[in-house]
This record gives sequence, structure tokens and C-alpha cells, in this order.
Amino acid sequence: MSEEQSFEQMLNESFKTIRNGEVVEGTVLDVKPDVAYLNIGYKSDGILTKDEYSNENVDLTTKLAAGDKLEVKILKVNDGEGQVILTYKRLAAEKGNKRIEEAFNNNEVLKAKVSQVLNGGLTVLVEGTRVFIPASLVSDVYEKDLSKYADQEIEFRITEFNPRRRRIIGDRRHLIAERKAEAAKELFARIKPGDRVEGVVKNVTDFGAFVDLGGADGLLHISEMSWGRVENPHRNFHVGDKLTVLIKDIKDDKIALSLKFPEENPWIEAADKFATGSVVTGRVARMTDFGAFVELLPGVDALLHVSQISRNHVDKPSDVLSIGEEITAKVVDFNAEDHKISLSIKALENEPYEDEQ
Repeated sequence: MSEEQSFEQMLNESFKTIRNGEVVEGTVLDVKPDVAYLNIGYKSDGILTKDEYSNENVDLTTKLAAGDKLEVKILKVNDGEGQVILTYKRLAAEKGNKRIEEAFNNNEVLKAKVSQVLNGGLTVLVEGTRVFIPASLVSDVYEKDLSKYADQEIEFRITEFNPRRRRIIGDRRHLIAERKAEAAKELFARIKPGDRVEGVVKNVTDFGAFVDLGGADGLLHISEMSWGRVENPHRNFHVGDKLTVLIKDIKDDKIALSLKFPEENPWIEAADKFATGSVVTGRVARMTDFGAFVELLPGVDALLHVSQISRNHVDKPSDVLSIGEEITAKVVDFNAEDHKISLSIKALENEPYEDEQ
């Protein structure tokens, strides 16, 4: 054996033996947009193309740099030209599949960023492995537009795992439902009528607003929105408004709310302001055939009976009064217990003028 042959033999023997499918650690020597070269301790450097790095169309110079350590898998020891072909994405997929399988078997909650928003659902990546979450399993409520989930981190469980068929399904809906049920249980154990709690307006309707109390929704009926009169809830409340509300009543899973706090009750001072014999000013709020209701304060209405509108005969209040009109009248009766006040304009007309005395 010649000295030259001996040196070549010794050099070859100094390199480790590698096999297809083996996992090795390499050091990045050089990176170009579509290929990277790695020292894997073998007589030939390993070649990692961008197609074997990721399923995405990436520029490898944005992902790797000379000197980086990278665990890869031997795809081919010899591609026919003496080159070693490496794969990173397939190794990542195997690791991802193993991680997902563990989560599937243990009913574990996973967290991952949404990589794609599709017409039929969302795609997330778990250690390089794609998980599909159908639109019906994204939320516990119907959502027509899923674009808000783009690039968001979400939590889910794996409900179907079949990597051979490339079918890995995630479920977020039931996870949300479970957490809401637990939150509702904690909320109902904590609250009672008379409590004041913080909430956020979730929805506004013509009859009231639904307020999220952090576990369950409560109904703030239009009649409980203010001591005064609320004609249109949409003008007073908007989705996202933060409120401090009073728990008025709890029946089964229904919570009735109120913004009519006792200390703000305008009837507390009404006896002093509107005692019998007082002359008051108010605005006509609504009318019936038998009389007009006059708002003296927000939450304090008084009845002006049709017979007390004028000395002259009046068939119905709308013949002589209009909604929003300001009138001056005399309090002829005050019933604090029943929250009733009776007014009379005729009583003022019947009083003698000073020059008649």
C-alpha cells in the first residue's frame, strides 16, 4: 500500500459512517436563498434545499446563518453524484407527529399560532406539523368570518389523529364550552342579589342589553337601565361598554341586572321637592285618554288627570297638550309609599290673583 493510499484510507476512516434515515447534527457552512450546506462530520458536506427545509416558500438566508447548529435527517447518503441530501422538515414533522400523538392520547390542550385562514377552517402548526381546525370547531358560536384569527395564538385539543391519511383534526369549540361552563359555575357560586359586579356590554337589543359578567351573561332590561326614561337602548349603550351593574335577581341560569341603584333613587328627595301644595314645572312625557304623565325629575312622573287640565272641558289631553311641552301645575296629592303624585293646572287657575284679594 502506497503512502498516498494509506493517507486517503486513514482520512476516510476518520469520518463517521452514516445511513439513510439517520438523524445527525450539522453545522451550517454556507447559506444561499434556495440551499444550505452543512458539515455533518462526513467526508461529504450535507445539502439542505429550501424544499426540504419547509413546506413554505422560504428564503433560507432569512432562516439560517453560518455557524448555526441544526438537527437534520439523512435523506440520501449518495444522490448519484456523491452528495448527501438532508431533510429538516420531515424530521420536524416526525417530531411534531409524536408531540401531537402524545397530546391526543392525553387529551392535552395545545397552543399554536394560526398559519392559514381557509374557507373551511383554520390551519395551525405544531412543531412543523399541520393541524386542521374545521370552521364548526373554531368557536362555540357561529362565525362567518374567520380572518380575525390570522396569526393569532389559539388553544385547542386534538380530536382525530391519523398521520397516514394526513388527517389531524383540532377542536377549539368544546374547549371554549368547557371553560365557559366552569366560569359560569364559579360566577353563580360567587354572586347573589344585591351584589354590584363589573361587566361588559355584549349585545344591545330594543328591549335591553346583555352584559358579560365573566362566566355568564345577565340581562339589563330597558326598564332597569335608568331611574329615568330610556326610549332607545342603542343610543345609551354600545358593545364593549364597561359597566358596574346591580344583581337584581337570579333564577336558575338567568341573571337580571339593574342600573337603578337605591341611593340614586330620585323618590328619596321627592317628598321635600314635591310636597302637596307645591307649584312645580315638568315636561309632558306621555299621554293617555284619561290624562298626561309629566316628568318632574328623571324617574319621577306625576299624573295630570284630564279633569285637572283646565277649567274648561277637555275631552282628551292630546287636544290641548303635546309630548315634550313644559307645563306648570300644583301638586294636589303626594303618595310616597306608592310613588304617586297628582297634579292640577286647574287648581292654579282657581287661585285668586293678588289684585282680587
